[in-house]
Amino acid sequence: MRSKALFVRPHAKLPFLSSRGGVTLLRGAVLQQAPQAPAAPQNLVRGEVSPTMTSTGQNSTTTRQRRSRHNLRSPPQDSSVTLKRGTSKGAELRSSPKLAEFKKKGRMKKLSQAAEQDLIVELQGLDLNLEAKTLSGTGLVFDEQLNEFHCLWDDSFPECPERLHAIKEQLIQEGLLDRCVSFQARFAEKEELMLVHSLEYIDLMETTQYMNEGELRILADTYDSVYLHPNSYTCACLASGSVLRLVDAVLGAEIRNGMAIIRPPGHHAQHSLMDGYCMFNHVAVAARYAQQKHGIQRVLIVDWDVHHGQGTQFTFDQDPSVLYFSIHRYEQGRFWPHLKASNWSTTGFGQGQGYTINVPWNKVGMRDADYIAAFLQVLLPVAFEFQPQLVLVAAGFDALQGDPKGEMAATPAGFAQLTHLLMGLAGGRLILSLEGGYNLHSLAEGVSASLHTLLGDPCPMLESPGAPCPSAQLSLSCVLEALEPFWEILVRSGETLEEDNMEGDNAEEEEEGPWQPPALPILTWPVLQARTGLVYDQQMMGHYNLWDNHHPEMPQRISQIMCRLEELGLAERCFLLPARPATDAELLTCHSAEYVGRLRATEKMKTRELHCEGASFDSIYICPSTFACAKLATGATCCLVEAVLAGEVLNGVAVVRPPGHHAEQDAACGFCFFNTVAVAARHAQAISGHALRILIVDWDIHHGNGTQHIFEEDPSILYISLHRYDHGTFFPMGNEGASNQVGWAAGAGFTVNVAWNGPRMGDAEYLAAWHRLVLPIAYEFNPELVLVSAGFDAARGDPLGGCQVSPEGYAHLTHLLMGLAGGHIILILEGGYNLTSISESMAACTRTLLGDPPPLLTLPRPPLSGALASVAETIQVHRRYWRSLRVTKVEDKEGSSSSKLITKEARQPTSPGSAEGLTTLEGNILDASTGKAISASSVQESTPTQVKSETVVVELTQNQSSEAVTGEVTLDQTTSKAATLDQTTLEAATEGSTPNQTTSEEAVEGAELTQTHPTSCADNQIPPSSPVPGAIPPISPRKLTGILRTLELGKAQEAAESQIPEDERLLGEAVGGQDMDDLVMMQAFGDTDQALLDAKNVAHQNKFGEDMPHSH
Repeated sequence: MRSKALFVRPHAKLPFLSSRGGVTLLRGAVLQQAPQAPAAPQNLVRGEVSPTMTSTGQNSTTTRQRRSRHNLRSPPQDSSVTLKRGTSKGAELRSSPKLAEFKKKGRMKKLSQAAEQDLIVELQGLDLNLEAKTLSGTGLVFDEQLNEFHCLWDDSFPECPERLHAIKEQLIQEGLLDRCVSFQARFAEKEELMLVHSLEYIDLMETTQYMNEGELRILADTYDSVYLHPNSYTCACLASGSVLRLVDAVLGAEIRNGMAIIRPPGHHAQHSLMDGYCMFNHVAVAARYAQQKHGIQRVLIVDWDVHHGQGTQFTFDQDPSVLYFSIHRYEQGRFWPHLKASNWSTTGFGQGQGYTINVPWNKVGMRDADYIAAFLQVLLPVAFEFQPQLVLVAAGFDALQGDPKGEMAATPAGFAQLTHLLMGLAGGRLILSLEGGYNLHSLAEGVSASLHTLLGDPCPMLESPGAPCPSAQLSLSCVLEALEPFWEILVRSGETLEEDNMEGDNAEEEEEGPWQPPALPILTWPVLQARTGLVYDQQMMGHYNLWDNHHPEMPQRISQIMCRLEELGLAERCFLLPARPATDAELLTCHSAEYVGRLRATEKMKTRELHCEGASFDSIYICPSTFACAKLATGATCCLVEAVLAGEVLNGVAVVRPPGHHAEQDAACGFCFFNTVAVAARHAQAISGHALRILIVDWDIHHGNGTQHIFEEDPSILYISLHRYDHGTFFPMGNEGASNQVGWAAGAGFTVNVAWNGPRMGDAEYLAAWHRLVLPIAYEFNPELVLVSAGFDAARGDPLGGCQVSPEGYAHLTHLLMGLAGGHIILILEGGYNLTSISESMAACTRTLLGDPPPLLTLPRPPLSGALASVAETIQVHRRYWRSLRVTKVEDKEGSSSSKLITKEARQPTSPGSAEGLTTLEGNILDASTGKAISASSVQESTPTQVKSETVVVELTQNQSSEAVTGEVTLDQTTSKAATLDQTTLEAATEGSTPNQTTSEEAVEGAELTQTHPTSCADNQIPPSSPVPGAIPPISPRKLTGILRTLELGKAQEAAESQIPEDERLLGEAVGGQDMDDLVMMQAFGDTDQALLDAKNVAHQNKFGEDMPHSH
């Protein structure tokens, strides 16, 4: 038997290597020898973790470097040693003579002074400080002044004051306004707006206060999908200032999180350009403000509005300090703003490459499962590696079902889930800023659901979450391929992706038809007297080992936990429930009558008989009070289940012993007598009156063989275990914990084993398993109750588990599970044999259940490759049972890829000659090697303008026709916010152009057509645009107004259309947004004729799919 590092508290007696029953196994180590409840644990001095603790193949303090495909820094390899496989469960491992001598003598051996010091240093490395002040309160900014503008010439304009009226009525109806901390809105100063926008643009917007309706209308028509009102400028300043006020409050520790209910929206606004109802980019200004005023180094911006927030993306696409994540409707560029830059292939430029993440939806009707999958598979893993200090959300609610413009099918409960997932980041510092949403009822429901979640209310259960649809899976696969070179957490080491050819893989795809908005479900929010129940009884300490005072499963385990909960003030925040013994009827739901009677008989046995009886089981000791304690542990947990299901408490913690998950139907095993979690599950189903869907997550380091066997034929119980397996040599040994054990008969697929084959598994490995496997399956299963076999022997410092999960890590695992089952989750203590580690870990979990945000979590390294291989192995086994685990490797029917997914080929370099002949006015040329537009006359960055430029001549390469046949003609984006107007047309635009003719889209000097070869999604990243030097200088507001007033309607449109063939015009790219009269599609997919038809079908639509008039 190989030796294991032992960890003890400073000044405590050193551990004794003990056996359980007659089997020589290192199952734990005693940290203190005390038959009575211990005193409060000593405070440990925090120190540096020793090399032994952090040995992962790389220095944990070294800044993680981002990968390139050509220089991947592989995660450290597992250092586990494969032991000889045990012949059967509980088979005896040969012990060393020294260990046998320990067992015989029954006393401890004193380790060397150096070894003792090493152990002390190890424990000092534990970051167990949970006593930091916890913030509370949700801030809200809601100012009636924001309703003092509207469209003067179109009463039906979707962005209207009624939006905020509907929200306010909903919040009053649900009593949310009184629960929030109200903040007075303030006006953003010019200097603050200039963090993102140009001074000249701000000054121009300021002059709109003094314009008449005709002048406002003319100016508005120079932009895409906007209107102007004399109060637009002041309201936009007030909206931006509202978000800044919340930034000050959150970062100033006044509140925990907040929401700004504001209008106009902001995420389309660019450096010097109004766009899509937006004047100033509120979240972009807030991010820069947080960095400059509060010293924040890393900001995450999440944009879940159904429209791509191109303005925000262009602001930060070269900045690695801001991670921008957008999930939006795209439809191969047919949906506004029609940008290639909105696709998954755009990941940022220069130092910012990898920090722009676009998840494009290429179909309507996307549901909660699709959005949640995007968060689990992409956003959360990257965010945990990025470690933001503040999270800002561009919270548009036009993806809700019922919104006829977004045409999606997300629900308010789904947005509550997304909000909950984000609350685990940045220490809970989260701010939502209202963007779009134009169905008044849906909008009000969505805002209300998110605000409920910010306030700490449980997420409502999803009515039918299901799994992500094939189209969503396709998009996510492409996103992951594009991002893998930049984020270590996304590297799928050891994972072999095989095409899924199961029958019915695409059975969920419904035939295309008219989209019908479904009715929104009616959400109910529980009213609870208490949030977290706590059950504990000191009588459970009566179970102890008569022959070995140093046995690891000692009475002090539970008393030490309770002591720590009391020290931190957590116990008094919980609702203490009385414990009771389990009834025979409850025990018989999982155990045989003969076995229950056998254990009952031990109450009257003599010492010698008890020893013999214990030795007849695997790793068991029995004393006269064992039966009573085991019944009390099981009954106490049943009490907690009753309280949760009755609505008395939302969730709970059962601090009980002896543990239970090894106990079989008719046998004790591994310190366990009655299977507490199994009996609790059956009790829940009994009192609910039906086969309640129950998820059991077992994160004890040992496989819960008993729980698995009890439910392996039951599809109403989903059992997921993460444990050390070590190829069958780790307790309980044998193959029960292997990944190929999936259950039987109707229960096939409802047993899920993640089998670690070595030590040193830590936060990174468990979170990877959560994101890739546990949560996708759990959301698809949609449990009504979650039970956790919460053993803490995988904790850092445990002498037996040899793993490195931190208290903070356990807190995050708990938080992620709390989004399930309407928040009904119960943690039941199982193993864990370092008294300090289990106390701090349970305290961290309890604090999370009470609603405190999980602490900041630092991942010093990426997941071990061996761990990823274990997760991938389980995924591969369970793909046949769970659609959420399947990889969509089908031919892209939508055109985003010309070959199957997950196919890496060397990208064909652009032919040097392909760029020859591509010229524009002012000497801009296309660099053949980078695909970027370079000005021959200027290399300085200049401000975009918002007026039409002179005619742009676009020359196509000779290869265009052949490329078009393959369906891969694209127009590369050659502009961004700091170089040109972000809204570009390939039509010739003269100074006399009509204002409604792509009025806000500048004919960009340097717009070029580039070619791409047919490739897989992984290879389709022709370098996107970079800021283009040499852009035309801005026009003064006075000159602009004069030009606008002399525009001749109609004539310029005809002239422009006559200069460019219709086919070429429709195949061009719209950079920065399109006014539909001049729509030019940036990419032609599939059949050229079909692409032209698709382009023409949307050629006269604005942002919201409405026809645009040719004149006013």
